[in-house]
Amino acid sequence: MTQPPRQYYDDGLVQLDRHALTLRRYHFPSGTAKVIPLRAIAGYRTQPLGLLTQRFRIWGSSDLRRWLPLDVRRPLKSTLVTLDVPGTWPSPAFTPADPETFVAMLAELLGR
Repeated sequence: MTQPPRQYYDDGLVQLDRHALTLRRYHFPSGTAKVIPLRAIAGYRTQPLGLLTQRFRIWGSSDLRRWLPLDVRRPLKSTLVTLDVPGTWPSPAFTPADPETFVAMLAELLGR
């Protein structure tokens, strides 16, 4: 019997395991998840959320460069993570509940 992949991070909206990153409530209007294989992620960048940096964008995009999944708690969060996934536009972006832990685990899985 095959074991499911170990979940390195899961805050209810963002799930990371050794094979993929899952962004729950990603697609509008269906709210279905987006699953991104780790091998497809070329890189990522983090930035603090500010008044003009997606803090009050609950779902979607205000600048057409990034797409954010539904997250009603985003105004209370501190860090935006934007993924570089070649061939994907707009870039997937999200706000993990524990950004330090998430970024450390993502860097480890991506070999950075």
